[in-house]
Amino acid sequence: MGKRLQQNKFSVDSQTNSSLEWQQSEESTFYYFAYGSCMCPVDLKRSLGEKTHLYVVGTGTLKNYRLGFYRYSNSRKCGVLDVVPDPKASVKGVLYKLPWRLSEKLDKREDVPRGGYRREIVDIRAHGQVYQNVRTYVVVNKLAKEAAPNDWYFNIVLRGAVTCGLPEEYCWNLFNHMYQLQQQQQGQVIESA
Repeated sequence: MGKRLQQNKFSVDSQTNSSLEWQQSEESTFYYFAYGSCMCPVDLKRSLGEKTHLYVVGTGTLKNYRLGFYRYSNSRKCGVLDVVPDPKASVKGVLYKLPWRLSEKLDKREDVPRGGYRREIVDIRAHGQVYQNVRTYVVVNKLAKEAAPNDWYFNIVLRGAVTCGLPEEYCWNLFNHMYQLQQQQQGQVIESA
């Protein structure tokens, strides 16, 4: 009988250990707020190497910031999005819950190692609650004046905004902002010719 009790105890201990090992093997995660091209899970997949739509928590809002094209990307050959403090504004975007193993790839995509963007920890409102300690990225060396996006970047940002369900009015405002920047750039090109 003592042997049977020991076997049962071993069996229970093995199950407990298996359960603990399973819990430890669960991957740690972090929240990430995307407001530009990373709103599009297809474009984000291109950099991270795996499907990211499974990690979408939903749409979210970053208060006290506004969008601007304050960085010129040499790889994209155009202006790219940034967020800048503004107490009267807010930025809509997509909240992801990403596995920690993708953190370095995300930093690389955002050009963190070369000083393009830096991480910023923010609070995001989504699903009627506030998510704290959320990572987003802000431009390190901001341009004095916004640089226009090219058509490819324009389309990828808009596709992400629409696909992920940002409010229609916000999408139209985003469209108009990008379009006006492109028109201003074309006017400058014509004037200099």
